[in-house]
Amino acid sequence: MNTRVNIAGIELKNPVMTASGTFGSGMEYSEFVDLNRLGAVVTKGVASVPWPGNPTPRVAEVYGGMLNAIGLQNPGIDVFVERDLAFLKNYDTKVIVNVCGKSVEEYLAVVERLGDEKIVAGLEINVSCPNVKEGAIAFGQKADALYNITSEIKKIAKQPVIMKLSPNVTDITEMAKAAEAAGSDAISLINTITGMKIDINRRKCLLANKTGGMSGPAIKPVAVRMVYQCAKAVQIPIIGMGGISNAEDALEFIMAGATAVSVGAANFVNPNATIQVIEGIEEFMKNNGIDDINEIIGCVE
Repeated sequence: MNTRVNIAGIELKNPVMTASGTFGSGMEYSEFVDLNRLGAVVTKGVASVPWPGNPTPRVAEVYGGMLNAIGLQNPGIDVFVERDLAFLKNYDTKVIVNVCGKSVEEYLAVVERLGDEKIVAGLEINVSCPNVKEGAIAFGQKADALYNITSEIKKIAKQPVIMKLSPNVTDITEMAKAAEAAGSDAISLINTITGMKIDINRRKCLLANKTGGMSGPAIKPVAVRMVYQCAKAVQIPIIGMGGISNAEDALEFIMAGATAVSVGAANFVNPNATIQVIEGIEEFMKNNGIDDINEIIGCVE
């Protein structure tokens, strides 16, 4: 039974990855999860310099999921390379680094720094970051801005580039096509959906940032639909995510056209979620006489 998949030249032992921002850089979950069993560890977003993140409170529970406004807090590329990448070298799993920034130059600084790190198999570019030079509109919300940053990154990137698309747009296929046209090797979707929660007793927004990104089971139908649409619109591989809690959820994304999937918010309530998804996919394949996971990628017309 073959569970191996290929994302733009990155060979994964199975299609299950971690979603950026929900798994640290692997170290935080290593006592609960055997990282060697994962298809890939996708790290928390890393920037060219340390980011303190947003003020608290910055997490809120909502029906069917959670809101977060962490603000991409991270220690910066220097600490990340010395601490997190050094740790991940001890494991037999692919490493995909999520990259964030507030300007094209900031993204490029991280991409260039990671170019010679042999352990880094791929770069996932978080274009939901606010572009400070474009009035804080996210890079991933305007097709021309997405095209521009993708093409600039591709000029210097030594690893495959995976553009992580924002769902907070009118037409997700327009963004997918822009990323593909600019040379992206793959795309991942969806990032979180912008939401808000109000504390009615305090008569204030529960998050200090007012809005946050919603993740969890409630967003899955939206995410599956967007993956399906993008799979019909572009030729490059897709990594699907958004509300995956079990193997059935993951298989929906795969049948919609995702070559691999990322498990996110589920890690917070079940640290073993990724392993259970892997085992569930294997059991489904066994029970249905599927010899190769690639047989069912995009099987839904």
